[in-house]
Amino acid sequence: SRAMSERSIIFAAAMVRAILAGRKTQTRRVLKPQPVHVAADMNRSVLAGADNHRYRVGDTLWVREACRAESTSDGDGVRYPADGAWRIIENNEDASRAWLALDSYAASRDPHNRSNIGATVPSIHMPRWASRITLRVTAVRVERLQDISEVDAEAEGVVATQEPPTAAALMTAVGRGVWFRPHVSAFANLWNHLHGHGAWDKNPWVVAVSFERIDA
Repeated sequence: SRAMSERSIIFAAAMVRAILAGRKTQTRRVLKPQPVHVAADMNRSVLAGADNHRYRVGDTLWVREACRAESTSDGDGVRYPADGAWRIIENNEDASRAWLALDSYAASRDPHNRSNIGATVPSIHMPRWASRITLRVTAVRVERLQDISEVDAEAEGVVATQEPPTAAALMTAVGRGVWFRPHVSAFANLWNHLHGHGAWDKNPWVVAVSFERIDA
């Protein structure tokens, strides 16, 4: 065994909003490398040999999301485009220096923006200090993507569509075996949106990480 650790994890804006709303308590990431042989105990043997083995129960994950430096009448702070929230920085030299580095991201400003707004920093480049969400891993397992249950799909933060299906959509969903599970169907659409057309049908092995928010 190893000591608990901290690492970053990237979420798209919609998923950040779902976490903040308390709807998202799971995430699935493609297992790398994909297992060649299916072992009797996937959750032990595959996790031990994959890049994703870094996920362990008890680990903390700080969320990377898009952000930007912004000044208001209250002071300097960080704006989060996912929901428009703003957080003031600490009043000390180190925080100010870090904020200035964030403010100068991309070395230029959008000429159409007000002078008090810095460029938006993509999630991959968000510094640790700017993160506003911290999670604790509560469970980790390996499974095929399409093995996700309706309950787990809802825990992924998706909202099931209530719109009646077209004939083509119904046939596709029935073929996937997901139409009677509206949250799974919504999650399949989200997966394709995030990973490209046809990604759901590839049915890769994924590491399913359950978490709780610990900084609320």
